[in-house]
Amino acid sequence: MTDSLVAYVDDHRENLIAETLALLAVDTANPPGETRALVEHIEDRLSGLSVDTERFAVDPAKPNLLVTVPGAGEEIFLYNGHLDTVPFDADVWAHDPLGERAGDRIYGRGATDMKGAVAAMLMTIRAYAETGTEPPADLQFAFVSDEEVGGDAGLPALLSADVLDADACVIGEPTCQEGRHSVTVADRGSIWLTLEARGEGAHGSRPVLGENAIDQLYGAIQRVRDIVGSRELQLAEWMEPILDDSVAYYRPTVGETAARELFESPSINLGTIEGGEAVNSVPERARAELDIRLTASVETSRLLAEIRDCVAGCEGITIADVSWSTGTAEPVDSPLVDAVTVTVEEVTGMRVYRRSATGGGDAKSLRNAGIPSVEFALGTDTVHAVDEYTTVDALVGNATVYARLPHLWAARTER
Repeated sequence: MTDSLVAYVDDHRENLIAETLALLAVDTANPPGETRALVEHIEDRLSGLSVDTERFAVDPAKPNLLVTVPGAGEEIFLYNGHLDTVPFDADVWAHDPLGERAGDRIYGRGATDMKGAVAAMLMTIRAYAETGTEPPADLQFAFVSDEEVGGDAGLPALLSADVLDADACVIGEPTCQEGRHSVTVADRGSIWLTLEARGEGAHGSRPVLGENAIDQLYGAIQRVRDIVGSRELQLAEWMEPILDDSVAYYRPTVGETAARELFESPSINLGTIEGGEAVNSVPERARAELDIRLTASVETSRLLAEIRDCVAGCEGITIADVSWSTGTAEPVDSPLVDAVTVTVEEVTGMRVYRRSATGGGDAKSLRNAGIPSVEFALGTDTVHAVDEYTTVDALVGNATVYARLPHLWAARTER
């Protein structure tokens, strides 16, 4: 069923490269995140094909584009890709940030995150349409805006309007680095905490007469690190294979101990700290923001209660603001995870780790909306970096995987 699709992708490698360069040529840095020109380009590229396209926009400057390839079954298989990128400083790039090919590499902002994957999705649409292959389910493609800043104009707008009703989703976020391939099947929960300290001012030459708010604040932060950050998380049994693969995937980068601590204990990052008015004054006020992450299957609300108890024991410290989320995951034996893992292993000939992301993104939103979701794209570890690039092999590999995937998923779902 998929031979003609694979042959089409292989025969149109140069078209895939050209499409990637065309997407990179449209600047969609966010902010400001304008994607109208890119959506118009995609609409133009799909015109004349037997597919349905629909714009959905709550912000005219940041439209989303829904594309549907009609299939044989009642199910809907969704592909999600964002069109915006992080900003770039062209002066520090050795290659054109708006697209340049150099041998096997395609440079440009968004090459690997994730216009390369979007180009592979567009190739998938064309492969089905131009070979006359009927997919086993409706294929829906959600090309969204506003992802890089976590804005409301992209996927959140689609979910809020209830226009996505898929049975499974693959998101084209890059999930591979340094020769290691993975599919991201989980994300971590988060607690963003703002702490404020209130001390007593004094002259810097007589600190004994005051209460240093910065010292109080840092003491509270250290207390949270010592008590909360050192505890071992109680993970559900079904998380064990995901934990094992996550540790194995990150081990070559950070080492065994750090990789295990990353998922077995809460990670705590002091993101901002501010306070004081002058070097010769004892500060009366100070403020800090903490980013705390914890592995899926842990109840975020319970850990937050422990943090509140911990902070309550610190004199002069209050929690000024807090936001939190719970980690989500797909079972490793689900039809979606199994289909993606097997397809990628067959295409690449390499092991595929079924791991957790270290943060969270659109997959969390989709899972919370009841849509089983994973992230997968071949690429490079140059996400958000100067001279970001992807490779021709990664582009072709992604298009091959995306084209083959619905058939294997449908077969797994029928079991």
